[in-house]
Amino acid sequence: MVINLSEKHSLLTNWISELRDVNVQSDRMRFRRNLERIGEVMAYEISRNLPWEDKEILTPLGTSVCKVLKEQPVLATILRAGLPLHQGMLHYFDKADNAFISAYRKHHRDGSFDISLEYISCPTLENRILIVCDPMLATGASLVKTIHFLKDEGIAKEIHVVSAIACSVGIEYVKREEPHVTIWCGDIDDEITAKGYIVPGLGDAGDLAYGEKLQS
Repeated sequence: MVINLSEKHSLLTNWISELRDVNVQSDRMRFRRNLERIGEVMAYEISRNLPWEDKEILTPLGTSVCKVLKEQPVLATILRAGLPLHQGMLHYFDKADNAFISAYRKHHRDGSFDISLEYISCPTLENRILIVCDPMLATGASLVKTIHFLKDEGIAKEIHVVSAIACSVGIEYVKREEPHVTIWCGDIDDEITAKGYIVPGLGDAGDLAYGEKLQS
């Protein structure tokens, strides 16, 4: 399943437009904050589909039966670009367990690249709800490899992917490799370059959030 939140206009589409805008991107704090706000909206939308239960709450004047989240998800982040999006989700799922994964493109001289995974910090995922934050779902290769990597920590009963911008090519790859994953995105673009960058996209989310890196 794919949910594109830009199909219904809201404040989220304003934030997506600012993420894309070269005249706004120079403000790194604003770029990070917009990713955080998108993460907050995504958390709210996903929460509507999670299991809830009735709980009797004691108030100063009596008791009230309230709906509360039945279980907390595990929020997983692909470093480094996923951190602001992850933080936004953590504002809402504030009791969630967290996982962190390093996944990056290791480029070769011929212009091709492999996905390198070198680090994971993760709680058990067995029979839990997993939400993976990756702001740019381009080819889908790093995301699929990350999900396979995480399966070594247990088989989640639900997997949700959160991206600010996704490419239709990457979406189709994820659906083919991991058909039970639900993809939540702020917008969808249809083109991708030979180097795996989304067009029109927004550029390199990690560089725009934290500054340029030496590694290509």
